[in-house]
Amino acid sequence: MTTQVIYTNEFNRHDNPSHPENARRLNVMIDELEKTPFYGELEILEPKILSDRPLREIHSSRMIQQVKDISQIEDSWIDLDTYVCKGDYEIAKLAAGAMLQACENVLSGKADNSYALVRPPGHHATIGRSMGFCLFNNIAIAANEIAKKGKKVLIMDFDVHHGNGTQDIHYHRSDIMYQSLHLSPHYPGTGDINEVGIDDGEGYTINSPLSYGNGNDAARTILDEIFLPIAKQFKPDIILFSSGYDSHHSDPLGGLRFTSDFYGEIIKKYQKIQPKIACTIEGGYNLQWIGKCLVSQIAQMMNKQITFKDEIREDPNIKELLKELKNEMGKYWKI
Repeated sequence: MTTQVIYTNEFNRHDNPSHPENARRLNVMIDELEKTPFYGELEILEPKILSDRPLREIHSSRMIQQVKDISQIEDSWIDLDTYVCKGDYEIAKLAAGAMLQACENVLSGKADNSYALVRPPGHHATIGRSMGFCLFNNIAIAANEIAKKGKKVLIMDFDVHHGNGTQDIHYHRSDIMYQSLHLSPHYPGTGDINEVGIDDGEGYTINSPLSYGNGNDAARTILDEIFLPIAKQFKPDIILFSSGYDSHHSDPLGGLRFTSDFYGEIIKKYQKIQPKIACTIEGGYNLQWIGKCLVSQIAQMMNKQITFKDEIREDPNIKELLKELKNEMGKYWKI
């Protein structure tokens, strides 16, 4: 089984040490990965930069030009949360290109599965706005390119923050399904159960807004009773993961109570539906744990066994949420 990791130190040119989304994140993840007994079995690849065409098919010209203009001058800010460094236009295109490369390599058979270990992240970037630490939407761009080839794409997002940008971009489509486990109420304020898509995409957006204190057991129930049965009916040709480790119980920007081993469990559940998997990093800001979360996920992708001592109490009660989800999504799928 070939697992690729697409990565370059160039991603760390995007850096603001005082910001939670900084270069130390990738450094600790790479360090943790290098400690594993299977690191030598990974295929590490340099990313290929995204061309302008796929970028312009997803994002507005004004948005793209804003990032380009700022990055040509000096380090600055697009909004109160989102910074741009000099040269970031190229770095952001490199991140998006890495995710597309990961997907293409899996679909072509060059890899069984792949992980684009990139920065800046992407799932908050909408059609017309960079926001939430994200400049361009890496996973949405890749999904669009794959779908244009006649492939059905499932995006599964387990970041503690709802991926409003990914949802926004593909909200009208039936060839790209979006599933999200996230905390609510929480930034960015989207991701309600009744946000199910529009036009041809109605029923192809599935949101599960979890509550503070929910963890593995709550999410496992949602996956087993809602997300996975719908995914089986959708029959994706590839599954893409927005891997946000800020849903881990220790994260300073979080509120959910996932443990590190649970990220591997999520992968295992979806592998039974479609083993062709490509992942990319989104959030995750506890530097002691994000590397372990990554290792859990990649170990499962490689069919390796690894566990961490990591326990936390959670509130498993999701009775009302489960009832509402079944009532809403039962209009479109057999659940």
